[in-house]
Amino acid sequence: MEKYSLFSLVKHGRRHHETWQRAWRDPAPKKSYDTVIVGGGGHGLATAYYLAKVHGVRDVAVIEKGYLGGGNTGRNTTIVRSNYLRDEAAHLYDFALKMWPGLSQDLNFNVMFSPRGVMNLGHTLHDLREIERRVNANRLNGIDGQMLDTAGVEERVPLLNCSPDARYPVLGASWQPSGGVARHDAVAWGYARAADSQGVDLLQQTEVTGIRVRNGSAEGVETSRGFIAARKVACVAAGHSGVLAAMAGLRLPIESRPLQALVSEPLKPCLDTVVMSNAVHCYISQADKGDLVIGAGADMYNGYGQRGSFSTIEHTLQAVCELFPSFSRVRMNRHWGGIVDICPDACPIIGQTPVEGLYFNCGWGTGGFKATPGSGYVFADTLANERPHPLAAPFALERFATGALVDEHGAAGVAH
Repeated sequence: MEKYSLFSLVKHGRRHHETWQRAWRDPAPKKSYDTVIVGGGGHGLATAYYLAKVHGVRDVAVIEKGYLGGGNTGRNTTIVRSNYLRDEAAHLYDFALKMWPGLSQDLNFNVMFSPRGVMNLGHTLHDLREIERRVNANRLNGIDGQMLDTAGVEERVPLLNCSPDARYPVLGASWQPSGGVARHDAVAWGYARAADSQGVDLLQQTEVTGIRVRNGSAEGVETSRGFIAARKVACVAAGHSGVLAAMAGLRLPIESRPLQALVSEPLKPCLDTVVMSNAVHCYISQADKGDLVIGAGADMYNGYGQRGSFSTIEHTLQAVCELFPSFSRVRMNRHWGGIVDICPDACPIIGQTPVEGLYFNCGWGTGGFKATPGSGYVFADTLANERPHPLAAPFALERFATGALVDEHGAAGVAH
């Protein structure tokens, strides 16, 4: 058997890496496209993929000012669930949840979906009444869910402090077995490669600086690489949706705030489900490589900083240590922030705007990642057919004028 020195191994490994096939092309932008999608995160890439695969619309460009998946997609805590209260939201999120198990096969890329279950804790009698209401609503909509008492919670999560003397006593919880987590980067990469294989142009390092509107219709986008004409402009840029809308002379009912998360040093497997608490505003799961992935709430101020405030981090870690005393000895490796855009009813905006040919998919707040496949599918259908997909219809921009809001603050107000 041939022996290799360390230098030889490195040399051969590097040469092998250089011969790897590119995951997607790096094309120069064309002068015009049928559809331009602004935002190269999970939702934008999924929209492009389903436009091409399902509807045969392949004259599409995805424009990203940084790198693909470098915004909220790469900064979230990867939780997937569908236990929302209102019928409209529950149907949309459950449609997305049902797509997750087959997504790796569909994209031919392992997105590492792990249906390990999601648990929402109740610490007061009021919490339990609200949780029971949501579980019953879920079951009426065909969504799996069940109530757990304290003993049931303790059986599933032995490390959780279920003592009646705890600062936040655990009185029970909801449990959605089909929920779980997925690998956020893999979702972006999988959709990017699949969209590219369908002929979609992925334009990275291309910042949109303006949206050209003439006689009430969108004609294309101004970018750092020149003007790109388009019959339809679809904005899927998460926290910067309000900025893009202003370029077209629109003002959306939306706010952008930093949302924080942390990861710990790697540990041996100790937590095999997702544990969330609305009351103490934290949620926690364990990644496949052992890190504890911890989420906090959105900061109480509007802004575009991709970082967090120490007061929010301290509040979250206090809650985590109260719920899991053994984690108090664990070191945190790093923390970061994403930018969430939040609508008044904590539900997204999906559909056309008063500007002809200009569409927005935004306002997902803290719930965007879990909806990625469903969001991309219904938005692609809306773009291709120039009318709302039935699941997207309740989330049209017009609801803020008609008053037909879909209030999901109870299920979406915490950052998960």
